[in-house]
Amino acid sequence: MQTTAEIYKSLAEETRLRLLLLLQGGHEYCVCDLMHALDMPQSTVSRHLAYLKRCGWLQDRRGGVWMYYSLKKDMDAFLQAQLVLLINQLANSPTCNADRQRLKAYLLAKDATSCK
Repeated sequence: MQTTAEIYKSLAEETRLRLLLLLQGGHEYCVCDLMHALDMPQSTVSRHLAYLKRCGWLQDRRGGVWMYYSLKKDMDAFLQAQLVLLINQLANSPTCNADRQRLKAYLLAKDATSCK
């Protein structure tokens, strides 16, 4: 189990908070989906996703050349409690709403052959 300090360090970066909030709906997204939602380069998004995975927040799966991320199904109870707090405090913030809108628009316009 991660130490409490390590868990809170994982939440000390706005990009990681935004990623957790995008993934909180139980969806699985490709890195390309998330980079469009956050309007950030692939390397930045991938680095933060890897950090969250190491800390126990996320799980991943490879699908061809693409990596897909979702919240960890068997997440530690302490992490689950922190996630509930984050969702309650931040889910309706202007930044998170804009992220969700960009993700929704991107998914609607996305080529059906990408990220499969």
